[in-house]
Order: sequence, then C-alpha cells, then structure tokens
Amino acid sequence: MENPDDGTAPESETTATPEPDRGKRRWRRIRRIGAWSLGLLIGIPAVAFGIAYVLLDVRSPQEVLADLDKTVVLQNTDGSELLKVVPPGGDRLFVSYDNIPAKLRDAIVATEDPTFWDNEGFDLTGLGRALVTGVGGGSGITQQYIKKSTGNEDATLTRKFSELVLATKITQQQTKKEIFESYVNIISFGRGTYGPASAMNAYFGRKLDDSMTWSEAAFLAGMIQSPSVHDPYASTHQHAMKRWSYVVNKLVTRGYVGQAEAVTMTYPEDAIQAPSETRAGRVTYEKYHIKQQVLAELEQAGFPLDRLRGGAMKVETTIDPRAQAEAEKAVKERLQGQPEHFRAALVAVEPGTGAIRAYNGGGWSVHDYAGTPYGAGSAFHPFTLAAGVRQGISVDEPVKLPEEVEFLGETFKFDDECGEAGRCTLREAFGRDAQGPFVDLAKKLGADAVRNAARAAGIPEAVDGAVTMREKDGFLIGPGIAVGRYPLRPSDMAGAYATFAADGMRATPHLVSKIRDEHGEIVWERPSDKAPAFDDDEALSRRIAGTINRVLITGLKDRPAALKTGDFRFQDTGDNAGGWAVGYTPQLSTAVWVGPDEPRRMRDAAGEKLTGKTIPADLWQRFMSGFHQGLPVRWPEPADPQMVPAPPR
Repeated sequence: MENPDDGTAPESETTATPEPDRGKRRWRRIRRIGAWSLGLLIGIPAVAFGIAYVLLDVRSPQEVLADLDKTVVLQNTDGSELLKVVPPGGDRLFVSYDNIPAKLRDAIVATEDPTFWDNEGFDLTGLGRALVTGVGGGSGITQQYIKKSTGNEDATLTRKFSELVLATKITQQQTKKEIFESYVNIISFGRGTYGPASAMNAYFGRKLDDSMTWSEAAFLAGMIQSPSVHDPYASTHQHAMKRWSYVVNKLVTRGYVGQAEAVTMTYPEDAIQAPSETRAGRVTYEKYHIKQQVLAELEQAGFPLDRLRGGAMKVETTIDPRAQAEAEKAVKERLQGQPEHFRAALVAVEPGTGAIRAYNGGGWSVHDYAGTPYGAGSAFHPFTLAAGVRQGISVDEPVKLPEEVEFLGETFKFDDECGEAGRCTLREAFGRDAQGPFVDLAKKLGADAVRNAARAAGIPEAVDGAVTMREKDGFLIGPGIAVGRYPLRPSDMAGAYATFAADGMRATPHLVSKIRDEHGEIVWERPSDKAPAFDDDEALSRRIAGTINRVLITGLKDRPAALKTGDFRFQDTGDNAGGWAVGYTPQLSTAVWVGPDEPRRMRDAAGEKLTGKTIPADLWQRFMSGFHQGLPVRWPEPADPQMVPAPPR
C-alpha cells in the first residue's frame, strides 16, 4: 500500500475542482439580499396599501355635517365656562355641483388645487415633502376633503399614507364633480358657516347664484385657507384685501381671468357685512372678541373649528375670570359720561408665561380694538432705551439736547423738554415725556438696533401678514421708529412689557392653554417658549430689563409698579388721536389704549386734551389696583447695578 505521505507516490489522475472566487460569491450574495430587500420594499407597502384600500373609507358629506352638531366649550383658567361655540342652525345648506357658480368653482380650484381636474387625487410634491420631513405637505382638494371627512389632521406619515390610499380610492370611485361637491359643502368659510350658500349669505347677505361677481368669488375662495384669520372683521380689511389680491393673481396666472379684466376688479369692502353672532346672537362683544382670537390661535395650532366640533373638544383658555371682570368693569366705569366716540382696549399678560389673563377688545361692535394696531408714541421709548443699555449707554449720564435732530431724512424740532439748561438724563427724560433725547439716542444707535430691541422684547415680526415696524414697502425702517409712529397692538405691547417684568425673559402672549377631547384626555398642550430676550446670556438680559424696571418704577396704591404713558398726535395739531398707558408688576403686565374709531382730535367730557396720563393712566390704575387686591407685594430683585458692557466690536 502506498504511503500517501511518501513524496515519491504518483500523482492522482483526477484533477480537484478549484475553489470559486470569493469576490464572485460575495457579489451573488449581495444581489440575492438586494433582490429580497427590493421585494420587501415594494411588497410590504403594496400589501399595506391593499389592506388599507379595503379597510379605509371616506364618509359622505352628509355624515360629516351631522358630526358638526357638537358644541365646543371654552373654559376659564379655573375650569368654569367662558362661553360655548354653539353650532349655528341653518348655516349648512347643501348645494349641488351644478348650483355652485362657475366663478366660485374656478376661484377655489385656482387657489386650493390648480391641477385638481387632472391629478390622481393627491399632490406628489406635498407627499414627497412629507416623506422626507415626516410632516404633512401641501394638500389638494381631494386630500382636504379626506382630512375633514376622517377628522385626522395630524401632521404624521401615518396620516399621509392613509390620505394617499383614500385619495386613490375616492378618485377611482367618484367623478371629480362629485368630489368637488362633497369638499365644498363640508369646508368652513368662517363665521360658523359650511358650504358656499351659507357663506354667501353670511358675508354678502345674498343668495348663492350666478349673479356672483369675480370679486366676491375671490373673497370667498380666500377664506378657505384660514377663515378665522382672513375674515376682515377678525383681522382688518387691509389684511383681507391682501388675501383677496392673492386669489385674483392666481385666477390670472391660471388663465381663468384675463389681465385686463383683473385690473377692473376691486376688493368688495362695502359689500361685506359685519358678523351677526354678537349681542343679538349668543355672546357679548367682549366675549366675541375673545372667541375670535382663540379660534384663530387654535387654527394656527392645527385645530380648526370643524375639527374641534367633530371631537366635541373642550378648550382651556388662559383667561382669569376675576381679571376679565375687572377689565370690563374698569373700561365701562372710566368711559362712562365721555363723548360717544371714545373707545378703549385693555390686555393683561402674565410675565414669564405669556398667558393672557384679561382681554377686552371693547363692547361697542365686532371690531376688536385690542387686536388693532395704533401708534404707540412715547410708550415705545422703553425699547429704544433697552437698545441703548445693550450698547453700554448710561441712563443717568446727562445728555444735551440739540434744538433739532436730522434722522433718516426727517428733521425733528423740540421745545425745551429738559429744563432751562437743555440737559437731562434719559431717566429724567422718561418722567418728562421728552421725545428729543430718544430721537437723538435712536440716531446714535441706528434704526435697526432700535427695531431689534423691540423684536427681542416681544413685538412680533409680522401681524396678519404685514411686517411690523417698517414702512409700507415692508423693507425700509423710517424715522417714525424714533417717536413710536409705527402702529402696534395692545396685546403685543402688554406682552413686550411683560418681558421687562419677567427679568428679561420673553414668552409669547397666548390665549389657549390645553385642548381636551370628549373623554377629558389632553390632545394638545401649548409648549413653553420662555427664553432670554435681549441676549443668549440670561444674566445680561436680566441686567438690561433691571435697568428698565428702575427707570419705569412708579406705584399703585399699595405696591411698586412700572408705568409708561404715550400719546399719538392727530396730524399737525396740538391734540392727540390716542393715548396709551402700559406698565406692570411681577404678577401682571397691562396695556391700555384709548382713542376713536377713525383718527380725530380727542377731547374728554370736560374739554381737556386726551393724553396717556389722563384717561388711559387712570383706567390702568383702576384695573391694576382691583386685580392686585389681596395679592402679595412683589417687585423684581435689583439687577446688577454696574453698567452693562458694550458688545465686542
């Protein structure tokens, strides 16, 4: 037997099979894994799509409208009922497709979904954005109908997937005319209306027919996106006109209206009627204003009224019933016996949280004076001073006031506001209501620095789509910023002054705290956005606010408080068209405005000129004294008295 270990043994005639190349084996394995993965990627979604297609369904518009019979309750901070948003009877007139004016159909499609007649029920761009970001993208008409039908408007991938399935299903089962008819009859146009017939009656007091003009069609189509915001009686005609112009532009670019015809169209301001749901209906004007502000805030948070009604939800507001009662009492008592054209607004904000504890937009009409911007006058000066302190300016260093100051193309001339020597400190200038030192300070700092300080304190970047503290072009800052000429809302002033009261910590003013479903479970809660206002360094922001606190300190009957008044001149006369009183304690920041509906000279019942130090200051004192009864005396701890250093160059 041959020894297999013997080196002399003959080689076998059988040749061994060579081992396969390892690279090829690895590549075959990768291809198999890739094929399986691709199969899973395609197969699992396809199976899921098929299952969802069978299980999911869209409710009829009649079923959706029936669900809207539920009442939404708004609650005070103590859980008591503030008011109910009751479904308005008779405001859901179902209209067939053929009875919807062609102009309105075109305006809605041009604005909401320009590819509606040709698409497969969904917007691929919006869907792609949702897949990438994980949140909802833009929705067309079919998708909007599905959201309203299912009651699911959460910005999630799951909702988007369901929406895609149902959009495909409904497009295969119904004609485009049927889909549009269902959509337009369950969509809200605001003012508690659903469907175009009730909307036409609510806004124009007319029946829905082919007499509708392009201007009216553009107005109603513009309401759909955000009716609680775009209604001119919830915002302003100026804001509503911008939305109307946007729709008209879409009608032109989509080819529904020629450019020549568009030029002849005018915003239908005179034809738009005021809302009827006020005293003659279900609530007082004061509560009506709160309701409108709450609904607008909820809409921005993703909870429009129809979603709230569909879930029979309860909304916890930030309104303190005791503070609200004091606000209404103070306004009524102080304006009693004054000329009929006197109007007033009062907003009170809790420092550090931004919770609005009292909101009084006036009891005269559906016009909300607390949500309307007015020139602030010298009540704007604390923001200019904050900008100066940030740059190392001392409030106690004497400054000499020139007889005139040239600032951004405007010449300001001043009387002897600082005494015979023409010198005073910025602290003294506050007490004298002197404009000159602050115009001069604004010039030294620059308009951008002044605006940025007001923004930091809490004046919003834009209101109803219009940029604040800028010229009408929305870009330039004019000389008016030095004298408080730019209009600001009482709600924004109260919130910005609250930043000083909270030691330099800013929080956005708001009216909604929580939303609960019909079972009492919290479905949404407002997150805190409290943050240092004037600098990322909390200590520096606190020192800036502390300086303002020491300058503004005055007093109520039994405690220290801060107060700044302001006036807004009527044209070139010596009279004012409005007056402000804005101030705070650590517990509450309150802004009071007094003025007319239309700019005019304001003289009180005794014939005296209205200033911020007269009726507005007295109204502020009445409210704040009443609110603080029984509350502990508090005042912000003194900030570091050393000078705030100038920023690095």
